[in-house]
Amino acid sequence: MRKIKITSLLIISIIGSLYAQNDKKNVSEVWVSDLGNGNYKNPVLYADYSDPDVCRVGKDYYMTASSFNCIPGLPILHSNDLVNWSLVNYALPKQPPFEVYDKIQHGNGVWAPCIRYHKGEFYIFYPDPDFGIYMTKTKNPRGKWSEPVLVKSNKGIIDPAPFWDEDGKAYLGYALAGSRAGTKSVLMLCSMNAVATQANDDDIILFDGHEKHTTVEGPKFYKRNGYYYVFAPAGGVSTGWQLILRSKNILGPYEEKVVLEQGSTSINGPHQGAWVDTVTGEDWFLHFQDQGAYGRVVHLNPMSWKENWPVMGVDNDHNGIGEPVSEYKKPNVGATYSIATPPDSDEFNTPIQGLQWQWHANKQLVWGYPSAGMGYYRFNCIPKPNDFKSLWQVPNILAQKFPAEEFTATTKFEFKPNFDNEEFGFVVMGRSYSSLAVKQIKGQLKLLQLSGNKADKENAETSTELADLKSGTLYFRVKVQKGGKCQFYYSYDDKTYVKAGVEFTASEGTWIGSKIGYVALREGTINNAGYVNVDWFRMTKN
Repeated sequence: MRKIKITSLLIISIIGSLYAQNDKKNVSEVWVSDLGNGNYKNPVLYADYSDPDVCRVGKDYYMTASSFNCIPGLPILHSNDLVNWSLVNYALPKQPPFEVYDKIQHGNGVWAPCIRYHKGEFYIFYPDPDFGIYMTKTKNPRGKWSEPVLVKSNKGIIDPAPFWDEDGKAYLGYALAGSRAGTKSVLMLCSMNAVATQANDDDIILFDGHEKHTTVEGPKFYKRNGYYYVFAPAGGVSTGWQLILRSKNILGPYEEKVVLEQGSTSINGPHQGAWVDTVTGEDWFLHFQDQGAYGRVVHLNPMSWKENWPVMGVDNDHNGIGEPVSEYKKPNVGATYSIATPPDSDEFNTPIQGLQWQWHANKQLVWGYPSAGMGYYRFNCIPKPNDFKSLWQVPNILAQKFPAEEFTATTKFEFKPNFDNEEFGFVVMGRSYSSLAVKQIKGQLKLLQLSGNKADKENAETSTELADLKSGTLYFRVKVQKGGKCQFYYSYDDKTYVKAGVEFTASEGTWIGSKIGYVALREGTINNAGYVNVDWFRMTKN
């Protein structure tokens, strides 16, 4: 028994060291925010980390973000300087209610979360707009998080924000989703127990944005110099601004001030994020910018205080409202840290799934799995839904976020079909999508471009046959250019690439950016379906 215990600990240690090694060597070739000269450029994360929230504990910053129906969910990112970020964990390996999220649920699931550190523990509150507000916690954000607790059960409540006051009282702020609640543009507040497992039914309206700040949502609560502050985005995802409310009483009434807007910049909708400080006393604000197919990318802006109001960005036109910066001096955090980025390339050499990858629903074992030492990721050809029209219905898509405005993604794989009508696709997925696929038809491997135009509207997938293939060992490539313009290529030797199919434009999904990844399918059920071994996936500059 003791021998087994030691072996298990050894395995855990090896897996942990593999993640650590990947963190050190896997710096993106396609986007690095740190300019290496003391400055940084925005976005600090050119990837779809929607509705980011951040807390600082000592010299460490931890970020989480919305994940919707992409699982594992609630990504945990770490930084020491607010510019260089590593993806280190997920708080939600499987999403409840399991019977719901075992099936694909576009746009549902984890909406804007809030991460806080309180009495030695990290808390994340996240909303599911169809079920209510959940809480999960841990003492180690890189380790296992607790099973989510439904703190407040109600359809249509979103964007939770816990707040523990100095007198020991605990509160929960939130907003309303018009799509579920039938009303929106108000901020609400209720009390909750000190251990944050149960919110009370003493809800009040805290702020009404209908007259000046339509679509006010996403409240975050802070306290400074005797004032209670509510940071709240308003005006809509792609066109809005950052609103600040303040009061000497948490119950209000609140004064209001807009402190950040697009102004004369090209950075639309700068809002919804987190205020953090540094060990040296500086203040900073992280927020997102909606870039359509690229998702909601993360920006970092300087922040200061004037007459107990925050000043964000730079007030270029001197109207008292800040505008976001494109390049700025890095935060003074008292030390210099190495360049870091979330992973994108993957050699599939570890016995664990890379953190860059997410499924479109709770993972089922047979969809795919890493190998222990054979250097590939195995995908099984899973039966299509009986009423199959397009990939919009398919949960077994393993994909990752776009990591930059321009990049080239190349993958090597071996397709091993056992029967006709088994296929494997390298897909750029969104409401509209395109996939470069290999399929066995009447014993012959065929190269196809499969496309879904407005697949979310239940339009059927179209198929264009491109070539007969002489081997199932192939290299697929997609080149992504500005504006999300995409072109597929294929090769037998990773040297000579042939253009495959027509150019297409990447499309966002429901509340998420376009994603790139894999899907293996078949028609009908069999007792020994075909499979695919993916050798590697590499992101490079165009």
